[in-house]
Amino acid sequence: MILRYTLAWFILMIAAIINGAIREAVYKNRLGDLSAHQLSTLTGIVLLGVIIWGLHRLWPLASAKQAWAVGFVWLAMTIAFEFLFGHFIAGHPWSKLLHDYNIFAGRVWLLVLIWTTIAPYVFYKLK
Repeated sequence: MILRYTLAWFILMIAAIINGAIREAVYKNRLGDLSAHQLSTLTGIVLLGVIIWGLHRLWPLASAKQAWAVGFVWLAMTIAFEFLFGHFIAGHPWSKLLHDYNIFAGRVWLLVLIWTTIAPYVFYKLK
């Protein structure tokens, strides 16, 4: 089951990329960078929640331990992708990548990471 959910992370990644592309193309210029980032975080959490709920219905998790394992695997994969792809492929400096982690500057990306980690457990408990 963990392998299935690990592979399903790529669906989450594609959804997050689409969410970011919509932010950049549709409302970033109207709202400004910070407000667009915050709105995109909210829409990303909702979008990922819908997908994770669907995955849980398709492949019910057997235990709380399994749900937490999936969440932490997804967290590690998300952070690794963000920094490795963001720096080495997209060419963003480390400072730009770390900027989204500054909650004191209104950057709420951490909420996506928290949700990605706890959502499998949340949906496991709700079944």
